[in-house]
Amino acid sequence: MTTEATTPDELWRNPHAPVADRVRDLVARMTPQEKVAQLQGIWVGIDAVGEMAPHQHEFAVTPQDFDELTRNGIGQLTRVFGTRPIAPEVGARTLARTQRQVIESSRFGIPAVVHEECLTGLAAWQATVYPSPLCWGATFEPDLVRRMAAKFGESMRRLGIHQGLAPVLDVARDLRWGRVEETIGEDPHLVATIASAYVAGLESAGIVSTLKHFAGYSASRAGRNHAPVSIGPREFADVILPPFEMALRAGARSVMNSYADNDGVPAASDRSLFTDRLRDLYGFTGTVVSDYFSVAFLHKLHGVAGDREDAAALALTAGIDVELPTVDCFGDPLLEGLQAGRVDMALVDLALTRVLTQKIEIGLLDPDYSPAADPNVDLDDPESRALAREVAERSVVLLQNDGVLPLSRKRLAVVGPRADEAGAMMGCYSFPLHVGVHHPDAEMGIDVPTVLDALREDHDVVFARGCPVLGGTDEEIAEAVEAARQAEVCVVVLGDQAGLFGRGTSGEGCDATDLTLPGRQEELLEAVLGTGMPVVLVLLSGRPYDLSRQADRLAAVVCGFYPGQEGAAALADVLSGRVNPSGRLPVSFPGPGSSQPSTYLSAQLGRRSEVSNVDPTPLYPFGHGLSYAPATWMTVGSEEREWPTDGVCKVHAVLRNELEVATTEVVQIYLHDPVAEVARPVRQLIGAVKVDLEPGQTRTVTAELHADLTSYTGRAGRRQVDTGDVELHVGTSSANIHTALRLTLAGEKREVGFDRVMSAVFDAR
Repeated sequence: MTTEATTPDELWRNPHAPVADRVRDLVARMTPQEKVAQLQGIWVGIDAVGEMAPHQHEFAVTPQDFDELTRNGIGQLTRVFGTRPIAPEVGARTLARTQRQVIESSRFGIPAVVHEECLTGLAAWQATVYPSPLCWGATFEPDLVRRMAAKFGESMRRLGIHQGLAPVLDVARDLRWGRVEETIGEDPHLVATIASAYVAGLESAGIVSTLKHFAGYSASRAGRNHAPVSIGPREFADVILPPFEMALRAGARSVMNSYADNDGVPAASDRSLFTDRLRDLYGFTGTVVSDYFSVAFLHKLHGVAGDREDAAALALTAGIDVELPTVDCFGDPLLEGLQAGRVDMALVDLALTRVLTQKIEIGLLDPDYSPAADPNVDLDDPESRALAREVAERSVVLLQNDGVLPLSRKRLAVVGPRADEAGAMMGCYSFPLHVGVHHPDAEMGIDVPTVLDALREDHDVVFARGCPVLGGTDEEIAEAVEAARQAEVCVVVLGDQAGLFGRGTSGEGCDATDLTLPGRQEELLEAVLGTGMPVVLVLLSGRPYDLSRQADRLAAVVCGFYPGQEGAAALADVLSGRVNPSGRLPVSFPGPGSSQPSTYLSAQLGRRSEVSNVDPTPLYPFGHGLSYAPATWMTVGSEEREWPTDGVCKVHAVLRNELEVATTEVVQIYLHDPVAEVARPVRQLIGAVKVDLEPGQTRTVTAELHADLTSYTGRAGRRQVDTGDVELHVGTSSANIHTALRLTLAGEKREVGFDRVMSAVFDAR
């Protein structure tokens, strides 16, 4: 490290001094070039990779000599492990060497923050691919998701990574949107609860979690990626924002902006969102990083900035601190604006203060900081694979079953384009599909069995693909029909090919025009059903599809979404009965003739009624999931009849397992508010807990519910708890209610804010 113009007694070097004083001292010593450099990322190798971000090559800056790029320092290093297939030990050594260059090239020797994608585990070669976020939602198990994030977060820290660009907190609003696969589900409470657990796990490992995409991205018109968003302030406040609010309280230290504009204002330029709300109202003190190239998009795509300098000024004014993934608007354009006096240096100093504060907090300015990383990290160790399998097993959803499942040792026909494809198990942000597809000569780096592989371990199997995900021939379908006729049961494995920007049927930039199964897959399913053989449909997809035309003829339907590299074994265990299915739907499956967008969170007039001929009733509702051995619901009740508007009520449910195998139930509690200032959802989840029961076991589940959970945004635009009658609907899905409990909210009408109670407290014994 060079020490030009520095002395040992400089305050910023003193680890015992208050952080704010250290930062203030360092900021005062820096030149404009050094300040701006801390607000930039560098993506080494961006010019040599396939498109992994929108408009990547259009906005990419051709790398200069690395020493020249970093002579004033650098804020972030982008995806050292996640740009190309590189062995973990090689990546660790490369990163350590790069960090030493960053330290030695600049006057103050400030290391860079290193960020990576980690939506389904660390997106790196040879790293375990965990189930996708829809699977996390399907588990209804926050603690399991917390353990998962903590596990791969520990590996990230040992490799020298500081920040993970996850989780996605967008609430699914239109199933045609390609990024539904990255969401946790369609309910804000479920998304908030699961995402907060992920944040807690990642942060417990010392990794800065990044909440994305703030805010409203998933509500784009017609489900098109980056399309404008037009939603009202109450929907924004009551559906879009709660997951971010809860995850911030769980300890998230970074936030990433949405690409979309809401009512004409792009998020990257929205000061009311990032400064007035995020910082002033929520009290967030961490860093805001731009989604890749989104600052440049203010000029190029949104048309709210005249040039890149103007875009930089707008983003800084809004509250964005760091431009990712590589230097662009926050480079020379910003410096030119500062030098000409068109951009206020105070904006840069404010962002810089937040960046340096976080670097101190994660230890990058400690005197004993070393860029050395552990080159011996096994990213796909047995413990990681076991945890990935546990998440997969607990997420598989049995949608319907006429008794054909679990399968005995029968002769099976296995058909379908997803049956013998390792890629069928993974989403678009998994390393093999996000990066590996651009390196066809490289090995996948991990072992990913297919559904066909897993079923062959238990059964005599004949296989025929039938058709690819898209396209196919009549001859292939005929082969599948012949295979089905040779078997006792036919397992049809259908779904999506995850990809990016049109290279798949699901994933970022892979939006759908309708919810018909892609390609000729429905035709294949009809042909196999025509044989009269029992057909079990296994769906591996990034979104629900319309199965209404075949549902009443299918013997069983199993949904796995993208269950990760251990997903095939998990599915085989469920199909065989070794694992009793316990997943529940985090998103509804559309019913016949239903229109989009639609979720279960609809007011009365959004449901089936005499005023419209379109019936939006789902085929399989939110929260639905069957078991081979369902629990018996004994009683559901509450001691209270009055519920203080500033207090709690308690609800209990007694469950018993009267069968000879272990089972699992998800107790779901929904709020029904019959009279409010605004039209409210008929039902909205306010609490859920997963309960395991051994054979013969009886358990009592008690939920402590604070009145804050009934709050909503009223006509005045403020969140309020009303007085009056409400109902708590307790059951096994949003459409299957065991008991409705009527209570009266008594006391004073209250306004509540960011500090309100956001989750129920459960006890099961």
